[in-house]
Amino acid sequence: MTLPTEPIGSIPRPAYLVDGLGEFAAGRIDAAALAELESRALADTIRRFEETGSPVLTDGEQGKPSFATYPLAGLAALAPDGVVIPFADGHTRQLPRLTAGPFRYATHADAYLTRAKALTARPVKQAVIAASALSLIYPADGIDGYPQEQFVADLVNEAEADIRGALEAGADSVQIDFTEGRLSLKLDPSGGLLRQFVDLNNAVLDRFTAEERAKIGVHTCPGGDQDSVHSLDVDYAGLLPSLFDLRAGRFFVQLASEADPERALRVIADNVKADQRVFVGVTDPIDPRVETPEEVRDRVLTAAKYLPADRLGTCDDCGFSPFADDTSTSRDIAFAKIKARVEGTRLASEALG
Repeated sequence: MTLPTEPIGSIPRPAYLVDGLGEFAAGRIDAAALAELESRALADTIRRFEETGSPVLTDGEQGKPSFATYPLAGLAALAPDGVVIPFADGHTRQLPRLTAGPFRYATHADAYLTRAKALTARPVKQAVIAASALSLIYPADGIDGYPQEQFVADLVNEAEADIRGALEAGADSVQIDFTEGRLSLKLDPSGGLLRQFVDLNNAVLDRFTAEERAKIGVHTCPGGDQDSVHSLDVDYAGLLPSLFDLRAGRFFVQLASEADPERALRVIADNVKADQRVFVGVTDPIDPRVETPEEVRDRVLTAAKYLPADRLGTCDDCGFSPFADDTSTSRDIAFAKIKARVEGTRLASEALG
């Protein structure tokens, strides 16, 4: 038995790329110069991923401005004063606000996937942002001539195209980033907003066949940015039952940083569907200490007490740098943690026979 193990997505960008993004924003370099820096960072990321022994790779999101806003980069009908997301350490991130319709993605994820696949023979997964996250750019007071119902219809079309394009471009799997799921319970403890999010994402997932949905996953975590989180204080038991109502085949669940992972595992075991595989988080990207392979092994074996081994996998809790300017974790630490996850998962596979 070999348990599958996969990264979540982002890898910290090298300093030259972070600097280049700032230079581009200030108008001191052009798009071609920035693209050259991104290509250099991507090649290094793929090489270092392969050196960890990871059986599945990502592009490390080297070309994305952030995991959440890549479809919006370059759109004109946006204002900067959208929804504010507060983190536990006091810093915030702010989404843009849509000012006019129709809504269309400026960039689809298959553009990133194609560049990564050209550099490796190994399987490459592709992360995409959930429709529910992008729904937050529509203003509460509406848009004249562009009702919310039409925006949602356009959003579902675009989110479907984003996933389908990645599958058709040869993604090993497509992972929907749903970090706003746990956050929604902080914004609305009644669970009404979470249910809206699940229904919206299912409207996208229902456009795929059962075979296609087996290759589509959902990632949940309490956020991870500048060594802080936005919703780790929200009870996991409030999210997990609804999470598995999403009609996807794979779930990537933060657990390494959870205070009581076995409690979460019990809830997962009670709610996961028969056709769903759970990848448990075994490394914490926010913790600067690199886990040992033996720690990873033991976390996997704990999970195996609650979940059948043939429906179990491992992952990192979160991406290591979901926003391009986040340099709180070094590339060296990120790849060391990934290597520990790969080796620890191998040890657990051997222990499980």
